[in-house]
Amino acid sequence: MPDHSEQADEMRERSAPTPIPARLFSHRGFAVFLTARTLSSFSSQVQAVAVGWQIYMLTHSARALGWVGLAQFMPMFCFTLVAGHVADHFDRRFITAACQALESCGALVMAIGSLGGWLTPGMIYGMVALFGTARAFEMPSQQTFLPALVPPALFARAAALSSSLFQVASIMGPSVGGLLYGVGAGICYGVCTVGFGLASVATLCMRLEAPTRVRRPMTLETVMGGLHFIRAHPEMMGAISLDLFAVLLGGATAMLPLYADTILHAGPTGLGVLRMAPALGALLVAVIFARWPLKRRAGEAMFAAVAVFGVATIIFGLSRSLVLSVVALAVLGGADVISVVVRGALVQLRTPDDMRGRVSAVNMLFIGSSNQLGEFESGMLASLIGPVEAVVLGGIGTIAVTLLWMRLFPDLRRLDRLDDIRPTR
Repeated sequence: MPDHSEQADEMRERSAPTPIPARLFSHRGFAVFLTARTLSSFSSQVQAVAVGWQIYMLTHSARALGWVGLAQFMPMFCFTLVAGHVADHFDRRFITAACQALESCGALVMAIGSLGGWLTPGMIYGMVALFGTARAFEMPSQQTFLPALVPPALFARAAALSSSLFQVASIMGPSVGGLLYGVGAGICYGVCTVGFGLASVATLCMRLEAPTRVRRPMTLETVMGGLHFIRAHPEMMGAISLDLFAVLLGGATAMLPLYADTILHAGPTGLGVLRMAPALGALLVAVIFARWPLKRRAGEAMFAAVAVFGVATIIFGLSRSLVLSVVALAVLGGADVISVVVRGALVQLRTPDDMRGRVSAVNMLFIGSSNQLGEFESGMLASLIGPVEAVVLGGIGTIAVTLLWMRLFPDLRRLDRLDDIRPTR
């Protein structure tokens, strides 16, 4: 007679879950993707600290900080949809690597200009626009890598792990940027030059198993295909537009150089700490999600997170304590991760591969460019009514939009399990 206890033990052994990291890293190219994305993110964060502080030291103007955001926004607004078409018809790996190489060259020019003392605010705006153009083409391609590297069942955990490493880079980047800026802006840009260059090499080393794509001529219909797809899926449209308005209205990070200098009196090191705080909160939430992914009521969790984002923005705006400001920014960053995971699952898993570039481009246009447009809006509003009033008003607006969107997009509110999302047409 068969030994039923041995059979039961064998079945339990077979059904025991493989450790998540081992399962993720068994997929070829995933580790290389994480390396390239982390290096690029780290360099971007160092550069953001250097640009923000250098512009403010040269101009002592909140409006000048707003112009930095606009200089990044305009290229994204003009080129992102075209970049989505390019991502769906050409080698996404090569596009991403080429953009990272261009960013490396741009950072080198800024390093030389800063060390030589001839880098002016106008030149900085021009270089920021160049970076915005490169990222307009880089991000739609890079955002399609993860679904091509891991199966849908592991996507949420892979996205959380990727987000956690992104947050590590976002923590280290501002800290390193703030410390290095004490030595000189040119040193910061030199670090960015190396970081972007290594990211480009890592991207070229990554191998993707993607289906052969049929190249189509660039027409208005193909370029706008991603927008039409999103409009046909209300829950996706709701998630993207909710995040857009939350970032646009709650652009507290644009005021960090001003807060660090005139309100909290913390200097460039304090600016690095403030920029690090959202990433620290986001890292904690991302690590939790990597171990215990969001399983149920994803839509409700997203709305709650955006509301918390608004409340944290208000607290930061009113704070006069560096400690309280850091805590508020950490809560803000942690809440943002929940929105990122839900939106990322909808955008990447609901979309068929041959449209992921264009849909990611629309997502980038809505979300990525809204960061820069939010910085511009915050800078202009702060110059008119004051920085504290501008930040607090943005937080109130974020909460109001959250309540309105709950009524406008009931399908998003009812979204339940992320691992049940499948591609549709």
